[in-house]
Amino acid sequence: MKILVCISSVPDTTSKINFTADKSAFDKTGIQWVINPWDEFALTKAVKLQETQGATVTVINVGDATTEPVIRKSLAIGANDAIRVNVEPKDSYSVAKEIANVAQNGGYDLILCGRESIDYNGGSVPGMVAQLLNQPFVNACVGLEVNGAEANAVREIEGGKETISVKLPAVIAGQKGMVDEKDLIIPNMRGIMSARSKPLQVVEPTSSEVKVEGVSYDSVPQRAAVKMVSAENIDELVRLLHEEAKVI
Repeated sequence: MKILVCISSVPDTTSKINFTADKSAFDKTGIQWVINPWDEFALTKAVKLQETQGATVTVINVGDATTEPVIRKSLAIGANDAIRVNVEPKDSYSVAKEIANVAQNGGYDLILCGRESIDYNGGSVPGMVAQLLNQPFVNACVGLEVNGAEANAVREIEGGKETISVKLPAVIAGQKGMVDEKDLIIPNMRGIMSARSKPLQVVEPTSSEVKVEGVSYDSVPQRAAVKMVSAENIDELVRLLHEEAKVI
């Protein structure tokens, strides 16, 4: 079985987000980059299938050379090899199109990815990849078992969970629960050293078509200072809620 895992390089959740002076772009100065957390669940599941079913795991990233440390970490976690499409991602469609092109020629039985990236939270790449490949798609997956040419996926729905059986090849977008958090793999020294010699293929993009363009960015307004009110001072609390918060 061949598995393709889509990896996005995103700012660490502790990073302070800023934009350029003209608010036309994200300011990357001083940002620490990590594997998109949702993708990490998908990658860990792929490595588990590698261990139990002898699957080969390839990670793919659409990005410039600055994403290679994150790709190498994916290799250190356990992927066999990696592909980087050498173009800066501009929108979901262009990213999905490049992933689908690689997958089309790679003969992959299963494509795993996170349900969304934590930077722009678009959540549309996995579904676009499935559509471009004309393959079944399961989103918000919190459990996955593969049996031969079939996969049983558990996904979250309103008020519960749903189990779906799909024929492979298929695209499955995972999230927290696809594997337990305690099972997420932290690369050890052996993995880090072996990652240096694993194949990382760089391919050029097949298209420059972009359908969405960011016009400007604004930071979230800072929260107002907290006012502490004594539990005995009910009148003051009511006044603040009425005159300042204007909620009553």
